[in-house]
Amino acid sequence: QVQLVESGGGLVQAGDSLRLSCAASGRTFSSYAWAWFRQAPGKEREFVASITLSWSVYYAESVKGRFTISRDNAKNTVYLQMNSLRPDDTAVYYCAARLSGSYSSPLSYASWGQGTRVTVSS
Repeated sequence: QVQLVESGGGLVQAGDSLRLSCAASGRTFSSYAWAWFRQAPGKEREFVASITLSWSVYYAESVKGRFTISRDNAKNTVYLQMNSLRPDDTAVYYCAARLSGSYSSPLSYASWGQGTRVTVSS
């Protein structure tokens, strides 16, 4: 497993942008597929975006066109660029790593960060 540390969350206004970062320990960063999930108060954790070993990207419909996931294998870091933020994007955002399985299922991910909180005010 890898150790993950997210950063970059904060309080912003609707329409603003944020970039989340997920720094991973270990020398096998490039072997993993990566994803961002989020969990709003009182709701289940939901898939946001994923990037695979072959650099294919997938997004939830609710963020498509506004969020961009990327990875830097040299820096062992995954990013989530979030533009045009809306109040319903408010949640704790988690970075996760997987070796196999469905890109959108939390059950496929063995390693998780502690989360970073994003609050979007209207």
